[in-house]
Amino acid sequence: MNLANKLTVIRIILVPVFVVFISCANIPYGTFIATLIFILASITDKLDGYIARSRNQVTNFGKFMDPLADKLLVVSALILLAQYNLVPAWVVIIITAREFAVSGLRTLAASDGLVLAASWWVKIKTVFQIIAVISLLFKLNISTYAPLKNYVYSNSALNGFFTYGTTILVYVAALATLVSGIEYFVKNKHVINTNE
Repeated sequence: MNLANKLTVIRIILVPVFVVFISCANIPYGTFIATLIFILASITDKLDGYIARSRNQVTNFGKFMDPLADKLLVVSALILLAQYNLVPAWVVIIITAREFAVSGLRTLAASDGLVLAASWWVKIKTVFQIIAVISLLFKLNISTYAPLKNYVYSNSALNGFFTYGTTILVYVAALATLVSGIEYFVKNKHVINTNE
């Protein structure tokens, strides 16, 4: 297994670790640690792609597992953030439904020996999803720790961003996710053969 694929596997392993820290209220600084874990996992997403391309180590494993690792990370985070009432449930449903639908299409393609590479729209939606989740995780930390809350609320720019900016980012991420899903199915419609 090459380095890029190892980073992808590490990102998948970090998902349950992230879930534990953000879910267990009795862990000191749990949400703060969860935020760091999410950021670290997001960095590995950029690293594994860069390493795979720069070293000419692009593999079918990477093409399949890298998007899956992204889905696990982002969807897990959004579901947990919805429990904190930081993201609307309908946004989580749209993003999760899109990820399941695309995964189904990729599985169907794989059964025919095809590997569907990610398009630019897919990469754009991933970036917006990650930025939105990180901003929401910061918002969660702000609401959890009084010193942070006091500092942010006393700064008009920061207060404005965490009051309105995070919501805008979530809606942009949802829109990008929807558009990328439609584009993915239109681009790969040849994979779906309703006669079989």
